[in-house]
Amino acid sequence: QVQLVESGGGLVQAGGSLRVSCVVSGNIARITTWGWYRQAPGKRRELVASITTGGNTNYEASVKDRFTISPLDAKNTLYLQINSLRPEDTAVYYCHSYELTRGLEYWGIGTLVTVPS
Repeated sequence: QVQLVESGGGLVQAGGSLRVSCVVSGNIARITTWGWYRQAPGKRRELVASITTGGNTNYEASVKDRFTISPLDAKNTLYLQINSLRPEDTAVYYCHSYELTRGLEYWGIGTLVTVPS
């Protein structure tokens, strides 16, 4: 089992920045990909950024130049740096991990980011 706990969400004015965090615990040895998803009100959950244990990153097109995902650090924390926030970035942001060998995935409970228009 892998546990993921997000924090760092909040209300930020358009153009501002925010860093959301995900503290990871449990048996992470087999995890192959870490990621951040978001779900805006009335919309489907979408992948915004991911990083493999080999360091390969992938970003959703609308965030590519504004979001940065970091690899898991020595404190088992994953970060998503969000810059130049827009109202359309308003969503619950979820931390995610995926284990390729067994096809298992894990989710946090999310942290809300609000960017008023």
